[in-house]
Amino acid sequence: MTATTPDAEEIGAATDRPAAMHDVGLFGHPRGLALLFVAEMWERFSYYGMRALLVLYMVHALGWSDARADHLYGLYTGTVYLTPLLGGWLADRLIGTRRSLVIGGLIIASGHFVLAIPDPRSFYPGLILVVIGTGFFKPNVSTMVGQLYRPGDGRRDAGFTIFYMGINVGGFIAPLICGYLAQRVGWHWGFGAAGVGMLVGLGAYLLLRDRYLAGFGLVPERRGAAAADRATSPASADERRRVLALAIVFFLSTFFWLSYEQAGSSLTLFADRFTAARLGTFTIPSSWYQSAQPLFVLLLAPLFAVLWRVLAARGLEPSTALKIALGLAVLGAGYAFMIIGGHGADACVAARPASGCAVVSPFWLLSTYFFSVMGELCISPVGLSYVTKVAPTRYASFLMGAFFLSLSAGNFLAGRLAGLTATITSQQSFFFIFLGISLVAAAVGFACVPLLKRLTRSVAA
Repeated sequence: MTATTPDAEEIGAATDRPAAMHDVGLFGHPRGLALLFVAEMWERFSYYGMRALLVLYMVHALGWSDARADHLYGLYTGTVYLTPLLGGWLADRLIGTRRSLVIGGLIIASGHFVLAIPDPRSFYPGLILVVIGTGFFKPNVSTMVGQLYRPGDGRRDAGFTIFYMGINVGGFIAPLICGYLAQRVGWHWGFGAAGVGMLVGLGAYLLLRDRYLAGFGLVPERRGAAAADRATSPASADERRRVLALAIVFFLSTFFWLSYEQAGSSLTLFADRFTAARLGTFTIPSSWYQSAQPLFVLLLAPLFAVLWRVLAARGLEPSTALKIALGLAVLGAGYAFMIIGGHGADACVAARPASGCAVVSPFWLLSTYFFSVMGELCISPVGLSYVTKVAPTRYASFLMGAFFLSLSAGNFLAGRLAGLTATITSQQSFFFIFLGISLVAAAVGFACVPLLKRLTRSVAA
């Protein structure tokens, strides 16, 4: 690809923050990355802590049917990733990413504490607050990571992979703490613990942002007259091509998350009902299986970060479009393990044993999670980086919100499909759906690689 000259807003941003952008104190990356790592880690602790217990709470505590719980789960997680579209727009136009993170963190924590009230009437208000708060927080922390690097900086993909590890440190710890408290002490203790985690992350951000993120995420009007003029001018032909490329990537991303996000619904219920859950004399809480994916990310993300850097140095790194297609194919392959595990569950149900059906080996579920994480590392951190590289600077936060829109659609569809377990009684047949969807989407992704390269040929290498 040919390099392009940064636009006026990029130049202005870079000259406002020369010290921060040349800071290489964190393994060759800006120190501000460490602070954003911590803030995102605790925000994700709060989100994944509730994600681990939400469906189980609705089924076991509220007495809902599987289909109703799965549909509400899909609606909730879908809207969690829909509101960042509005939050990104508000940050771009009015309040800046710096202030958005604080507003979002406070609202998220409030939502979890409302959920911790032992009254069923607090359930919907708590969920709504978490949804609104995530809209302010989620797109803007990712945008700030992109702002740490100049256009064309080869460290960007590796930086986002490091940042992505922060997400998964929180995601790994959260089910162990929130899930255990919910299933062994009381459901509302789990919700409360999620709120405490959000406040810890917000406190760290407020304490250290002036030291490590000075000049980042300011109110847009403070960027100067050149940026204001750019914000109101019509989009150029090149900008339109870049937005079209992002739209194609967002479309493919939707099908990835549709299958991946079964983890919080149908796969959690599979773990709860069919998976052997004893370790010696200790009964493993079913919510703990949701720590498997973040743990695999923590183990594999450094390897992927090194892999991308080595391949880039040799001119062999796959394009983002190719990585996405590969991620979909790997995710689909992982569902082959659940098809085998589903066969064992079906056989047990058919026999109708008095002792229940928690007889399927955890190997099948964990293997599916392992493959899904390899696919995830080809799509999610790379996709975040791709948005910050390809998106026209004046639309950066808005288009980061649009990236999360693909997660919103994927999560919503994931919940609708998970509800099919009420009509598709065969676990094996149910998991065949996700094998097929992922492989078909991968084929479309491979076909789109040349087109995406043409649409983004002006982007800095």
